[in-house]
Amino acid sequence: MITTNEETLASNTALKRRKPHTALKIDKNIKHVKAEYDMIVFCHLRWDFVFQRPQHLISRLSQSYSILLIEEPVAYAEGEKFTARIRQVTDSITVLQPCVDTIEEIADVLKKQVSVNTTPIGWFYSAAFVPLLETVKFCKIVYDCMDELSLFKGAPQQLITREKELISKADLVFTGGKSLYEAKRHFKTNTYCFPSSVDRTHFDVSNESISIPEDIAHLPKPVIGYYGVIDERIDYALLKETARANPGCSFVMIGPLAKVTPEELPEAENLHFLGIRSYNRLPEYLQGFDIAMMPFAMNDSTKYISPTKTLEYMAGGKPIISTPVHDVVRDYNHCVKIVTNAAEFTSAINTFTADLNKSYLRAYNSILDSTSWDATAIHMIDLLKTKDLT
Repeated sequence: MITTNEETLASNTALKRRKPHTALKIDKNIKHVKAEYDMIVFCHLRWDFVFQRPQHLISRLSQSYSILLIEEPVAYAEGEKFTARIRQVTDSITVLQPCVDTIEEIADVLKKQVSVNTTPIGWFYSAAFVPLLETVKFCKIVYDCMDELSLFKGAPQQLITREKELISKADLVFTGGKSLYEAKRHFKTNTYCFPSSVDRTHFDVSNESISIPEDIAHLPKPVIGYYGVIDERIDYALLKETARANPGCSFVMIGPLAKVTPEELPEAENLHFLGIRSYNRLPEYLQGFDIAMMPFAMNDSTKYISPTKTLEYMAGGKPIISTPVHDVVRDYNHCVKIVTNAAEFTSAINTFTADLNKSYLRAYNSILDSTSWDATAIHMIDLLKTKDLT
């Protein structure tokens, strides 16, 4: 079953007290929203897409820095080329969507938007933006590598070359997981591992007053659920086979489709694709899960991932079933059930359904006590303030 309810993603709880989001607008004159910025962020993910690592970190870094976030080019109407859609997300976060055709053409927009020759910090989430280093000079350059983007479906060939250039010019390289760290540390001395973290309070569903959404509240139990981007990283064959082998269970997939069409999704009477849901509503859906799952395919695009949802599922106190993603196996195989086929998946469902003592919770608490997005942001800021970066 597929539904197309598209909700606008809201900001995370750390921003609730800040100025509310304003609507995107096209500024044909490229008026300066702010004359100077402490940091310019170049991001391949839309701010209003799934709320993940960039949003978590940038929202926290904005408490110390004024930030301009540059997204990839967007489609535009006749007469709008070299303009931009500008959004003031908070007093200290401005999002700019350039109305151009290529990354290189963003330079013409950026020159009109930034009124100084040198900006203290350049923060990159994708090496695709490397050509813009010729436009703005930075005192410090940070590459926060959250994925091995060159291995994703449709990645341009020059991304590997551009990443090498970015790493060589970066003062700091951060990685979103241990596998990524092991792959990048040989190229830069100042490489630091900051695995995916969690806003524990946001995902704590121990409060029984949290209402389970109607679209899953009446599904047959147990409900085995996933939320996140639905793309080439999902093992659709495993999902279909497991759903059909367990007709008494409900399998729920929440998230936007990327590089996959609705027609390509597997079908089963008890398999439900609900579409995207806001970050603020994810705890409600997590409350309705009896078991959380990460049915990732084992391919190039998942080789280096460190799923943020692992810790979010833990914060919600849900038992977790995952395919053998390397970073998940390495760090969490003592409390996460690792499966490779439908038979093992079914066995894990049965084991968790019978585990009334929830024996995994003690391990969860130990893991969660040692991490938070707040602590990660503070550590990053400390590194940025280091005087001698070599």
